[in-house]
Amino acid sequence: MKALLAMAFTAGLALVGPAYADCPYPPAPDKLPDGATATLEDMLAGQKAVKAYQTAIDAYVACIDKELDAAITKGGDQLKPAQKADMQHVEAQKHNAAIDQEQAVADRFNEQVKVFKARTADKKG
Repeated sequence: MKALLAMAFTAGLALVGPAYADCPYPPAPDKLPDGATATLEDMLAGQKAVKAYQTAIDAYVACIDKELDAAITKGGDQLKPAQKADMQHVEAQKHNAAIDQEQAVADRFNEQVKVFKARTADKKG
């Protein structure tokens, strides 16, 4: 049964064309600053990189949403409900994975901000 479903899904994708082809997944920032040793300028550059990444993830998510809608519209009546549901499921997985990755990057950076603030507060006190 799974093989038939996979074949039907593949046939549905072939019918509507290559979905998500124009939605490249944005890379996470290469390196986040280490709050234990970073300068204020390093932290600000890290913040800028994280914000740019968040913007890129938002654009990616909007793109895959748009591509899914276009693929469903293009498939029209030839697209079976199971094929449509499979396409939506795949898009939801990609969407959720991107948001999870974005949150993980933000969490790692925020942890370094805490380390940085604690270190710089110690120097002031």
